[in-house]
Amino acid sequence: MLRYQQGDVRAFEVLLSRHQRSVYNFILRNVFDRAQAEDLLQETFLRVIRGSEAFAGHSSFRTWLFAITRNLCVDASRRSRLRRAQSLDAPLDRGAGSGRGGGEESTDTLLDVTSDRKAVVDQAVIGRQLGERIQLALAGLSDEQREVFMMREVANLSFKEIAEVLGCPENTVKSRMRYALDKLRDSLDEYRDLAQAAQ
Repeated sequence: MLRYQQGDVRAFEVLLSRHQRSVYNFILRNVFDRAQAEDLLQETFLRVIRGSEAFAGHSSFRTWLFAITRNLCVDASRRSRLRRAQSLDAPLDRGAGSGRGGGEESTDTLLDVTSDRKAVVDQAVIGRQLGERIQLALAGLSDEQREVFMMREVANLSFKEIAEVLGCPENTVKSRMRYALDKLRDSLDEYRDLAQAAQ
């Protein structure tokens, strides 16, 4: 980032290639919509470019980047409070990049691409039920618990980095994570047998 601030445009390409995947995954698990996640990914890195002079190096670039990403996700969430998690059996939108030309919508579902195509019907049903229950369990967390869980499990940020992103004590972050894990464990406990059956 310091190289980019000094005018090295290629340094930004390095930052983009290094971080765009984890940022995209974090956004996608917050907004549950691929098109919106791609828009927010672009907006995140546009803000990095526009705000590059503001980066003073007091925290790591990664922490600064996820603070921007998190703020965009919070804003998007406020604008669409009634958003729903994508159903596992909804058709996936492959977009123009699918190679099918013209952005045709795929008939593949999220379940199709995540489950073993050779799995028996019972396993497919179990997988669908479990996936839907996981999405509901995540949606049942408070905003504070969910964002800590996502930053830790999806973005692989340390508790210290999460605390810097959120501007709160590290012990608060650990407490939110503990509550999130307890709540998820309770929500998914009845599905433990289903998870074992799906393996």
